[in-house]
Parts: sequence; C-alpha cells; structure tokens
Amino acid sequence: MKVIGIKNPSADLSTLGIKDIKTAYWNLDSEKLSDHVIEQQEGVISSSGAIAINTGEFTGRSPKDRFVVKDNLTENTVDWGAINIPFDADKFDSLYTKVANYLSNRNLYVRDAYACADDNYRLSLRLVAEKPWSTMFANNMFLRPSEDEINNANPEWTILCAPGLKADAKIDGTRQHNFAIINFSKKKIIIGGTGYTGEIKKGIFSVLNYVLPTERKVLSMHCSANQGVDGDVAIFFGLSGTGKTTLSADENRSLIGDDEHGWSDEGVFNFEGGCYAKCIDLSEEKEPQIFRAIKPGAILENIVFKPGTNEPDFMRDDITQNTRVSYPIYHIDNALEPSKGGIPKNIFFLTCDAFGVLPPISKLDVGQAMYHFISGYTAKVAGTEAGITEPKTVFSACFGAPFLPLHPTYYADMLGERLRKYDVNVWLVNTGWTGGAYGEGSRMKLSYTRAMVSAALEGKLNTVEYQKHPVFGLQMPVSCPQVPDEVLNPRKTWKTTTAYDQKAEELAKAFVKNFEQFADKANDEILAAAPNVTQKI
Repeated sequence: MKVIGIKNPSADLSTLGIKDIKTAYWNLDSEKLSDHVIEQQEGVISSSGAIAINTGEFTGRSPKDRFVVKDNLTENTVDWGAINIPFDADKFDSLYTKVANYLSNRNLYVRDAYACADDNYRLSLRLVAEKPWSTMFANNMFLRPSEDEINNANPEWTILCAPGLKADAKIDGTRQHNFAIINFSKKKIIIGGTGYTGEIKKGIFSVLNYVLPTERKVLSMHCSANQGVDGDVAIFFGLSGTGKTTLSADENRSLIGDDEHGWSDEGVFNFEGGCYAKCIDLSEEKEPQIFRAIKPGAILENIVFKPGTNEPDFMRDDITQNTRVSYPIYHIDNALEPSKGGIPKNIFFLTCDAFGVLPPISKLDVGQAMYHFISGYTAKVAGTEAGITEPKTVFSACFGAPFLPLHPTYYADMLGERLRKYDVNVWLVNTGWTGGAYGEGSRMKLSYTRAMVSAALEGKLNTVEYQKHPVFGLQMPVSCPQVPDEVLNPRKTWKTTTAYDQKAEELAKAFVKNFEQFADKANDEILAAAPNVTQKI
C-alpha cells in the first residue's frame, strides 16, 4: 500500500477489515483534495475559488434510512421509534464487512479529526472515504488536529463512507439501497449508497447527543451561539426559515458556532470546526458573512451556474432547494478561536409563526422554556414545499428531533436544571406574521426583530413592564426601544380580536395535540406550561 500524507506510523486500515489498498491519502489539505476532485472530474472550480460538486441521487439526509444498532447498550436507553430505527447487531456486522470489502483494493481518503472545541470533552474520529470531497467536507466540518496530534492519532470513533456501495435491502436488512447506521457499542458509523455529506456531520452529532448527556453530563444542543464584547454568550434555537443564521450572524458579536454546541458547567462550546450553510437565495446583502466565506477551501453542493459561466446562481433550485456550502469556521472573520464561551446569559427560541398568534418577543419561565424546547414549533407557508397551500404547523423536539437518540424530556430536564442554576433569560421570538395570519397579515419587520433581540441582549427589557398572554401564558413586554408599542401585543395588531382569539385557540390545540406524545415522561412543571385550551380537543 502506498501512503501519501500525514498519518500515525502505527495506523493500519487492515484492522478495520479494509485490505489491499492501492493508495491511501491521509490528511491531505483542502487544496490537494480539491485538486483530486478536479482530476477525477467530480467537481469544478467556481468563480469564487470554491469547489462545486453534485452529491448525486441524494441531495439531503434520508431519515427513514438512518438506523441505530439495538443491543445491550442501547436497548433501554435509546428512544426507539420513527426517528431512531433499530438495526440488528448481526446485520450490522455483515453489512460492515460488505462496506470494508467494497473499500478494499482501491484508492482511499482518510481524515483524522475531532469534535468538541473544549478539550475536556473531545471526541476523536477517523473518516475513511471513497471520495476526496467527502474527506474535504470532514476537514471543513470537524476540528482539525495539529500535525503532532495526527502523528499520534488513536481515534475513538470510525466512519466508513462508501457512496458507491448500494445495499441489498432483502439481504442487508436496510429499507432500500442507501443507509447510515450508528453502532454505539462498536463506536462505528457506516454510510453507503448516498453521497450527501450531511450524513457524515449528523452521524457524529447524533453520537454526541447520546454520549455527552449520558456519560459526561453535558447538554448537547442543535443551535447557534455567539458572544458579545463583554463576554456574554447567547444561544439561538430555531428550525429552517426562522432566522437563526441571520440573527446569530451579528458583526458586532463573535461567532462561537452556527449549528451544534454543548453546555457544560464551564460554558458553551462548539462541536464543529466549520459551517454548513444553506445557499438558496443567498446574497452578499442578505448574508454577508456566509457569502464572503465561499472561497478556496469551501465546497458548494448541488448549485447550478449562471449560463455560460462558473458563477453560482443561488436563486435557482434546479437540483434541490437544499443547496449548501461547507467551509471552515476561520472563513468567518469574527469567529472565536477556540470556539467556546462562558455560561449563556440569554437563550432565544426562534419561530416563524405563520398564524400571527405568538408575540414578537416574550419571556419564558423555566417550565415554559422546557415546554417550548420540547415542542420546537415553527410553521411552513405556501411555496416552501410542494403541496403546501396554507400554513402548516411543524414541531421538531428540542429543535433537532432527527438527531436525538434519547427521549426529548431527557434534554429538557437538563436544560431546566441549567436555567435554574445560572438564572438564564429565555425568550421566544416570533419572526413570522403579525396583524393577521399568512395571506392577511404581514411578515414581522427584520429591523424590529433585530431591535428586540438587541434590547434583550443589552438588558433593556429587564426593567420594562410585562403583560401575560391570555392563551399561551407568555410574558410580553409592553415597550421596547425602536419598536412601536402596538406591535408587541399580537392581539392588538389584528383587525378583530375575535378572529385573533379563534386563531390562537387553533394554534394552542395544535401544541397540546403534539405534546401528547411526550406527556407520559414530562414532569408537572412542564405540563403546567401548556397553553390554555378552552374547548376540549
């Protein structure tokens, strides 16, 4: 076997069952990996210098084809169901052997990396990949060890990534030909039949969502985080379309990370070494930091170019709406190094409420924070997905349900403990509609939302008067700098209070109905925070 690059002299891929490798490229830098992508005609260089690739059949994660091995370790700890689909341990061993045999007798790309910017919680990993761009993605998204650390690398977790291998569902126990399977006992992840790089990133995120809470007492979170000039840390939770990236990417605050974090007794730390941002409708005006991060070293996924050029057309979704860019965090000018901060002072739950019911900003007590954390509410509006013609409620537990191996109340209880211990402010921010539901009202002005978030961060909402929302029980400020008073109470913005009350009742029922699946494991404080529904569902 020929070896090119930097590796631990004692590292041997044959211990993984991979044999007769032609050439193993270990820990190549992004420039060399980019050259390999071009030489293999699997990508092109865009006008900004970023490489552009097509991930093939799959342009997003495939939740129904993501499995967790069920064994003595996980049988009574994992929250089994539609999200955590059980996979037989013996079937995993057989399929693992098939993946290892597939990767044998060819050129491979290997990347040593780690997750968690706080060294006290570092998780080391090794990716063995068929494609150079898979390894380049890992170089961007995970934290990058020094050369000395690589020379002594002894990874705790291993990922085998073989996009070209298709499973036989009848033999291998999968649903169809693609798969992403986590084995917590053997500390291995196998990915096959899909080239979508997000499976690599979210595989390790799922691992951390199991290991850190259960073994290290660290709350793992699907959120962004930043830090002010005085060291105050803010966390932003929110599903797609709620404004999480926009509001956390503040040029006046330093970025800790944009997607995955842990909260220990020492503070907040980023799991990753990079960002994986959506590109649809991207412009320098809307998202200057992301736009400027698309340069050599970045990977554009599934975008198309303007005719006759190599300039990306971010307005088009010819391949997918889920166009993406991966880049190392140091492409962001104001990124913290290392990516960690202190105990958070403020937490923001962002929702795009297309029903126009929730206040533009409201303060939550601990029970309400846990309830809304478990609920993870937003709404999709017409045009966002095929078949959606009117607002649709969306709930994703802990704002990251697809990546949670444990029951959502496990994470919520940890959140509640920390909120009490550190007296953290929790805010629910509605970036959606005001003055009526979608189609009648209007979208909340971004300038107002920014002003409200800034006021909360600066402590300007600590001394104002509040009033209680009659249905959801949230505390709404009656005044906020740079925001008209009448905007702050959504009921007052509607043409008729009767219409508002009816819509509020409708949304409240949706919350209560959704929460039924969690009620048996939720404590009394969480259950008491449910909205007030006057009519029996």
